[in-house]
Amino acid sequence: MTTSPPLANAIRALTMDAVQAANSGHPGMPMGMADVATVLFRDHLKFDPVDPAWADRDRFVLSAGHGSMLIYALLHLTGYARPTLEDIRRFRQLGSPTAGHPENFELAGVECTTGPLGQGLAMAVGMAVAERHLNATFGDDLVDHRTWVIAGDGCLMEGINHEAIGLAGHLKLGRLNVLWDDNRITIDGAVSLSSSEDVLARYAATGWHTVACYGHDADDIARALAEAAADPRPSIVACRTIIGFGAPNKQGTSATHGSALGVDEVAAARQTLAWMDEAFVLPANIVEGWRAIGARGAPARAAWSDRLAQHPDRATFARRMAGHLPDTDWLSPYLAGLVEKPQAIATRKASENVLGAINAAVPEMLGGSADLTGSNNTRTKDQAPLTADNYGGRYVYYGIREFGMAAAMNGMALHGGVIPYGGTFLVFADYARPAIRLSALQQARVVYVMTHDSIGLGEDGPTHQPVEHLMALRVIPNLDVYRPADTIETAECWALALEKADGPSLLALSRQNLPQLERPVDENRSARGAYRLRAAKADRRVILIASGSEVEIALGVADRLEAQGVGADVVSMPCWSRFDRQPRSYRDDILPHARPDAILRVSIEAGTTMGWERYTMVDGLRFGVDGWGASAPAPDLYEHFGLTPDQIAPQVLAALTPTTEQNA
Repeated sequence: MTTSPPLANAIRALTMDAVQAANSGHPGMPMGMADVATVLFRDHLKFDPVDPAWADRDRFVLSAGHGSMLIYALLHLTGYARPTLEDIRRFRQLGSPTAGHPENFELAGVECTTGPLGQGLAMAVGMAVAERHLNATFGDDLVDHRTWVIAGDGCLMEGINHEAIGLAGHLKLGRLNVLWDDNRITIDGAVSLSSSEDVLARYAATGWHTVACYGHDADDIARALAEAAADPRPSIVACRTIIGFGAPNKQGTSATHGSALGVDEVAAARQTLAWMDEAFVLPANIVEGWRAIGARGAPARAAWSDRLAQHPDRATFARRMAGHLPDTDWLSPYLAGLVEKPQAIATRKASENVLGAINAAVPEMLGGSADLTGSNNTRTKDQAPLTADNYGGRYVYYGIREFGMAAAMNGMALHGGVIPYGGTFLVFADYARPAIRLSALQQARVVYVMTHDSIGLGEDGPTHQPVEHLMALRVIPNLDVYRPADTIETAECWALALEKADGPSLLALSRQNLPQLERPVDENRSARGAYRLRAAKADRRVILIASGSEVEIALGVADRLEAQGVGADVVSMPCWSRFDRQPRSYRDDILPHARPDAILRVSIEAGTTMGWERYTMVDGLRFGVDGWGASAPAPDLYEHFGLTPDQIAPQVLAALTPTTEQNA
């Protein structure tokens, strides 16, 4: 067996000790890729542990996040404040920052949360896009870095890999380099059990540069990485490795992938690697060698800081990288214009209009769509396309790549300096959902613009009509789902989405035209999540709660109830999660507690009714679509599914009328 350098063996020792102490984890990948990672950090990666947030650092993404001990060992060895040795001793334990998979909110130096295979590499594509865009904006003096990825067979097999590398090749992202852990082992056994494709040929076909090396020969690794860094195309380096390298009885097998090696195998590995120190003990000379690697970037950071101090755009650059919005009030004059000239338009069109104001005021906005630009209305007149010939453009044509788009936007947001937004149909949130979930988990400021939000899209039928999607998205923690009712709410919801720096937002927008509702614009009422759009005129017996296009219907129901002497509040609820975060006093004012027979709560939304019980209470009424839609013009569908004022009002009145049995 090839002898491995002592610096790389420090990674292996920490990995097998931490996994063994936890009796849980994945030792194989970190032990197999230790030599490659050592050369990368020693010769190429631009970073400084003293300033983990240095804007011009290289981004390092461990896409194969199950091998988290690789990055934890690297961060500790190179001198980051954390993880400490004690943190590594407590690998995978409650409260420790060394989680089972790397979490960007736990440790500086972890650029993104990985573990769901393929998404790390796809996020790295977004980081590379952000780097080139900011370089085009601010120049080489401030932005000139690379994105490095370690990925495994699983990352390359996942479908998102096809989407991600196609986009990267098309945009010629030459500062993106992927180091493939080509160990030919998956959980089930040999890769040959499930795959026989020529991976490098596939990458080459999408415009990538390809190169291979033996992953346990430092000189060969150095050659391949240098070649990758020099090529103007995105590069993949096939690093032929042995999974679990150093464990003499288990290396090269799936037994090292996802389980502790065992006490005896750890002892045998120590003998094989000539690493005789006790568990979690690092020799002083090894620590010194690694800390020298960690200190290598300090001069470059100092020189960059000097350039930043002299740069005419330093304030704007610092503001954008810090995630602060410009000190510009675009919303107030925009709303004033709507009050002066009301617009009865689809909320997707209202979104396009408000984006015109936003994009002019917020230069970091970077838009796009998954091949539905004309339907999502996501591109404004001032946005040039971002292309391989013009990285300064502010609009990305993602093609039919919903998952890839969402993951790339996560990478852009985590890179910093841009606020990405992207469009598709709401029904296609299913394609993007895993990345939307990671947006929320990673606290990434991404705005999803999802149009055609209900049966109101009409003739395209049930394949394209979202029924369960709103509710499925609302249950994702830290995702604010907005469904505005008109032009005013659309502008308000966009403002809220931009203000949220610690998580994603999703706007569900209508295809059909909606009237602009009468209400004051002295404050952002959508910020409350729900508000009383119209108060009851007669004694209040009913509270009608609706979102989006059904708010208009709720107003019609209220008119019919009031004509019968029944007072009805109309509550517009554009965002459940924001309403749930309001003080109890406000929530009780909007939805007061009372006996079920005193105030009837009624929800109206053109989607599944499941979940509305939390606001209507069990004895309330819920009007929606609890099955598949149908292909027909939108007005016919609303009539067919009973979502009209004339159909709803009688049922509300009937529910208010005591039956003979109830009076007995």
